[in-house]
Amino acid sequence: MIEQHLTNAAAGIIRIIHNESIVKQDFANPEQVLTIAWNRGSIKVMQLGENEVELAPNSLLMIDAGIPFSIVEAEEIVFWQFNREFYCIVDHDVEVSCAGVLFFTLKDALSLTLSDADQLKFNLLFEVFKEEFSEEDDNLKTEMLRTILKRLIVKMTRLHKMQHGELVETTELNVVRQFNVLVEKNFKQLHQVQDYANLMYKSPKTISNIFSKFHDRSPREIILDRIVLEAKRMLLYTDSTSKEIAHELGFTEIPHFSRFFKQKTQMSPSGFREASQKGAFGNN
Repeated sequence: MIEQHLTNAAAGIIRIIHNESIVKQDFANPEQVLTIAWNRGSIKVMQLGENEVELAPNSLLMIDAGIPFSIVEAEEIVFWQFNREFYCIVDHDVEVSCAGVLFFTLKDALSLTLSDADQLKFNLLFEVFKEEFSEEDDNLKTEMLRTILKRLIVKMTRLHKMQHGELVETTELNVVRQFNVLVEKNFKQLHQVQDYANLMYKSPKTISNIFSKFHDRSPREIILDRIVLEAKRMLLYTDSTSKEIAHELGFTEIPHFSRFFKQKTQMSPSGFREASQKGAFGNN
């Protein structure tokens, strides 16, 4: 079942998907919605971008906008999806404190584990969502759904801090969040850690030291990984040439982009696109 609500301008979207055997976000034209997947059943395997990932039982998976996915035997999985027109977590980060923690973490997806007590709380929220979706559209429905969504995100953010950041000061976690969001906004133009350090009024060394408490990747690696992720997306899902992609991603010389891409993927841009067209990444 797919239950969806559009704002009056039809630009904002929020939906829940449940009891569906197959759920997917189009590989040819991935939708710009953030996705929360709650696996309430046994272990499942999802095709996420070019990779396969496992959804553990009683777990939540957060998927950033524009990342295509598909999964079969999805009856036991609940999906929440919304776009920035419905609720922009960056613009409203003071309300939910999740940007750069749950979303825009510069990974394809982030997962959380639910205890038995957590499952009861999330199931209650799921029932509240379904009840509100069943209401007739009126001036209050959008705001009610937005309020419930904020509650869901806040609960997930608290879980994340308990499971991944409980020993680190909040001020340091905020540095990680700010860096992640800035990279998401500026990776096409800014490629150096110093660029982001300047925006944050901190030294690159300070940022690197803080990241060592949270990540197995350095700030520099995070920037480069985000660039190559976008390059892959454009090679897989657009007809842009390597020259056009290089220009879009801030490379002034095509050979520089080609060397960078091959160093990160062990394939040339053209080789990567050719492999995708042959179905090597499971997206056909």
